[in-house]
Amino acid sequence: MPALTRAEAQFRAGLLDVRHYAVDLDLTRGEEVFGSSTAIAFAARAAGDTFVEIKPAELVRVTLDGRDLDTGALADGRLPLHLDSGEHELRVEAAMRYSRTGEGMHRFTDPADGETYVYTQLFLDDVQRVFAAFDQPDLKAVFDVSVTAPAGWTVLGNGIAHRDPETDPDAAPDTGTGAGPAAGARWRLTPTPPIATYLVAVAAGPWHSVRTEHADLPFGLHCRRSLAAHLDADADELFDVTRRCFDRYHERFSEPYPFDSYDQAFVPEFNANAMENPGLITFRDEFVYRSAVTDTERQTRAMVIAHEMAHMWFGDLVTLRWWDDIWLNESFAEYMGYQILSEATRFTGTWTDFAVARKSWGYDADQRPSTHPVAPPRVPDSASALQNFDGISYAKGASALRQLVAWMGEKDFFAGLGDYFTRHRFGNATLADFIESMARASGRDVPEWADAWLRTTGVDTFRPETWEGDDDVWVLEVEHTGRRPHRLDVGLYDEDPGEPGRMALRERLEHDYDADLGLKSVSAEGRAPDLVLLNDGDLTYAKIRLDGRSRETALRCLSGIPDPLSRAVLWNAARDMVRDAELPPADYLRAAAAHLPAEADLAVVQAVLAFARGPVADDYVPDADRPAARATVAAICRELLRRTDEGADPGLRLAALRTLIDCADEPDEVRDWLAAGTAPGGPVLDPDLRWRCLKRLAVLGAVGPDRIEAEVARDPGASAQEGAARCLAALPGADAKAAAWAAMYGDGGAAGTGEPSNYLFTATARGFWQPEHREVLAPYVPRWFAETPALAARRGAAIAAAAGREGFPRGFVAEETLRLGEECLERGEPVPALRRRLVDQLDDLGRALRVRRAAAGPPAG
Repeated sequence: MPALTRAEAQFRAGLLDVRHYAVDLDLTRGEEVFGSSTAIAFAARAAGDTFVEIKPAELVRVTLDGRDLDTGALADGRLPLHLDSGEHELRVEAAMRYSRTGEGMHRFTDPADGETYVYTQLFLDDVQRVFAAFDQPDLKAVFDVSVTAPAGWTVLGNGIAHRDPETDPDAAPDTGTGAGPAAGARWRLTPTPPIATYLVAVAAGPWHSVRTEHADLPFGLHCRRSLAAHLDADADELFDVTRRCFDRYHERFSEPYPFDSYDQAFVPEFNANAMENPGLITFRDEFVYRSAVTDTERQTRAMVIAHEMAHMWFGDLVTLRWWDDIWLNESFAEYMGYQILSEATRFTGTWTDFAVARKSWGYDADQRPSTHPVAPPRVPDSASALQNFDGISYAKGASALRQLVAWMGEKDFFAGLGDYFTRHRFGNATLADFIESMARASGRDVPEWADAWLRTTGVDTFRPETWEGDDDVWVLEVEHTGRRPHRLDVGLYDEDPGEPGRMALRERLEHDYDADLGLKSVSAEGRAPDLVLLNDGDLTYAKIRLDGRSRETALRCLSGIPDPLSRAVLWNAARDMVRDAELPPADYLRAAAAHLPAEADLAVVQAVLAFARGPVADDYVPDADRPAARATVAAICRELLRRTDEGADPGLRLAALRTLIDCADEPDEVRDWLAAGTAPGGPVLDPDLRWRCLKRLAVLGAVGPDRIEAEVARDPGASAQEGAARCLAALPGADAKAAAWAAMYGDGGAAGTGEPSNYLFTATARGFWQPEHREVLAPYVPRWFAETPALAARRGAAIAAAAGREGFPRGFVAEETLRLGEECLERGEPVPALRRRLVDQLDDLGRALRVRRAAAGPPAG
């Protein structure tokens, strides 16, 4: 299917004025297809040729102003239209295919109880998988949607849903009971204000719903029935976060919430964390926790709620004109999500989590060949745009906005936002529009700031040097490499002479660094601090380094720094130095062993454990040293467990136990825990911990298929199906690997029952590649590069991304893997979604090879 180009979109936007869609969906036609009828009212500003998009199983009939069009003219999802100037009505009737990959209208049957659910995910250009549309963000229109659904189903959408009295005279607005008329019922959704095509949403099925009212609007939470008890257990927390954020946004923004309801549906097999459909936000239903989670994970869920709520203004009320301005959606929602959550809820440490866990996503992406500006000057087509929903558009963009607020002041920033919302309400906007509003509010040179921060790529670096001079004076000299101005804090710390290892803040200095490269020096009386921490408080986006004295102090006293955000900045610096081959991986592991057992912030613990167990132990140390690296991480976890033996900090204990299971190189201990149903001293092994234990035992060859299937019988449901797919693929035998490969790459799935869904594909891929199985997996490395391009082209962008992410040959850190990848890029013709992941994977692989070479030292002789 051809991607919509920027030039095509600009021409069509100039030609058409789209006013209204009447969409009628029939979900009662069986398991494979649904009915789709669309009437589009629009005007052509002049005579001209254009097209409407639709990707049907069967295009039944198309009329333009009552005149039949040739359905055979449909090609590559585009139906050509020849228009005279003036008003038009286009009617399209089609049968559409349900999706199994989380794109378009996804259909899911819950193995726990046999109930079926469908929901739409129409981002970025998948509306054409559901109904005919002029599918681009700047052709906003009113959407009037009707749905015919099976009896017993509830329909949710962008507006309040009512069962149609024409088909059910006694129907009233749905009460969340799931009760319906004896046969299929027709539902009508309140027409929307003008919104973009990609924001239309429908979710239908026998939902379990919890409802309330706030600010004179209906609020709802929805999930599949098999998760009802888990949603009920968390409903108070979910509503509390939602209400608090909703009220805080109204305090911060001049424009009120612009839609008639606020539903949050937790849906199965969702590809993203969530989607900002106005009035009906869809979330992956893993956020309905069926097992124990840490408080940091609850904070992450709350941040996603706050992020998606920000989109009601950033993206839904005011929508980007074209996909080069996705930062107007994602960067703003990311920044506001963290900020509003920290202001309005009990989760006050959000910026520490952002610093130590989220921000590294942006740093990593910005140092790869695939990097791009936060606001790229020209995105050529929709396929290219889809690849830019990455760490740059989210984490780097949010960091840039945090720096903008520090530079221009919070009052002027929110005044500029108010101006931006008011001027472009229910319309479209660009970077230039945003800059104009900010400059109008602040009177500052925002265009120059935007050019430096939003139009450039790469990460600036700050390197300090300190020395003590004559006359009781010390000097700090900072080398800045990069192209951006920065406002940042410099923390000066001293070790407490009465309590070695304990650090005290002497002073925090605010500094502005111009975009000009070079050195900046300051001096002060007294002795030099024991630790100079640039970007203390993490206000800017840059890599920081430590002078020699500060590095020695940090390695010895990191856990003694009082502020968790300052510790997060130092852990990030250590992480960057490992990745840049400036700090040996063994030194990072030693620092983790020295300081993590005393760390009080759970977000820091989880992030450091994840980096140590993942990239460090699996990729950055030589193959022969992997067991020793895992053993070091395991020892850290045991120290954390000992610290929590008396029941203190169950979240910390859970994080440590998870990683300890993943580090096991002998099966006996994990097998004993699984048999007992608990770890010594707790916690009880809930379903997630049981599947984690089983996966590690599978990797070690300590369980077989029968034991895995027995766990499915013990824990029936979708999560068990995914757990079984992971575990079966993680078995070390040649037959198990062959079966897993056939499930992922065969045309009909492992048993000839159809190709795996997006979630089952991902689960199988996560189990398949295990560094411990190098010998049996070696033949699959060249097969991955030979066969994945065809798989990605056949199954679409979601599977292409999963194959390039979870399915990449993990653990084969070798020049030959790099060679095969470069050859695939050159000759394999990967689709854009796979090409982008492959470029990133090969860059990470090259980085791992450089880290290994640097740690090994120069060759002998």
